[in-house]
Amino acid sequence: MSFFELFTQPETYVSLATLTFLEIVLGIDNIIFISILTGKLQDNLQEKARVTGLSLALIFRIGLLLTISWIAGLVEPLITLFGHSFSGRDLILMAGGIFLLIKSTLEIHDKLEGSEGELKKKGNIKFWNVIIQIIMIDIVFSLDSVITAVGLVNNIIIMITAIIISMIVMIIFAKSVSDFIHKHPTIKMLALAFLLMIGLLLFVEGFHIEVPKGYVYFAMAFSFIVEMLNIKMREKDQKKRENA
Repeated sequence: MSFFELFTQPETYVSLATLTFLEIVLGIDNIIFISILTGKLQDNLQEKARVTGLSLALIFRIGLLLTISWIAGLVEPLITLFGHSFSGRDLILMAGGIFLLIKSTLEIHDKLEGSEGELKKKGNIKFWNVIIQIIMIDIVFSLDSVITAVGLVNNIIIMITAIIISMIVMIIFAKSVSDFIHKHPTIKMLALAFLLMIGLLLFVEGFHIEVPKGYVYFAMAFSFIVEMLNIKMREKDQKKRENA
């Protein structure tokens, strides 16, 4: 089927819209991670790092889509330890989960040191150190995203189109998300807690323990809504004190 014939069929747009939405949802944790990492850079480098990080994620995802047969091989058992068989995908997810757990814990520790320690370290963070960390987690998030895409749609043109659209949307809104996270310290701490939870889920998924993603996203959304109410309440109290 040609490209033009494909996009004359109504079901193509339904699949494209569904997959694009899922890719954006699956990319939220990636945006949070990139926002927290780039926030440690000097202000003039943050936008460049965000765009570079998300562009690399796009390249990884398209590259993985073009090697679908290799991805299929990743789900085959590779090694067996203590009665558990692990595939290449399992090992990558576990490594990514451990990385997220360690990184999030260190970020929370730095946050608890106070703004003075944070400002002191900000100027010492190298641009490419941040990019390398983004690449490491991009590989994990891209693998999970692509496997979802392959399971949902069987046309590679639709997959690539959905991934490109979702990445464009994320690049457009990445700065707003980043600014919001860094403007509200409690939101940043909540985001780090989300990353801890995601890291744990990635790790246990490597042991074939499946936790329904709907529960995770609901818990994240509920926590975020509660925190937004807290922020509104604090702003209201602040205005009352200023007007008193």
